Amino acid sequence: MKARISGVVFVSAMLFAGGLAAAGATEVEVYKSPTCGCCKNWAQHMRENGFTVKTHEVADVMPYKTKSGVPLTLASCHTAVVDGYVIEGHVPAQDIKRLLRERPRVQGLAAPGMPASAPGMDQNSNQPYDVLSFDKAGKVSVYARH
Repeated sequence: MKARISGVVFVSAMLFAGGLAAAGATEVEVYKSPTCGCCKNWAQHMRENGFTVKTHEVADVMPYKTKSGVPLTLASCHTAVVDGYVIEGHVPAQDIKRLLRERPRVQGLAAPGMPASAPGMDQNSNQPYDVLSFDKAGKVSVYARH
């Protein structure tokens, strides 16, 4: 029975990994300050969830936020790009995987500020927070609640 369950888990993992590879979305490019520890922790969270992370340590992240169309009201400590979508801040990997599966017509996702219970913040808090989607026209909607 244990071998059978392991086989199901393995096949499921391979199908999911194949889905990410087929979407061309396994690489996440992160633009962060060289001194930001929580950004480093978020990148590790992404690796642990099957993404390949390429980190760019930059002196000023604002030009990357501006270039990516991140509204100032949604800004956080780092900006990432995955398969054409912008990821602002400590967005959980599960929300990014959902984004890549569903492919909504949005510019990206954001976890504004630095929610204590978000991945990478690691403050073991139960602080609820929302992940928001945003588009080029400036429309912002709740994408997920945590």
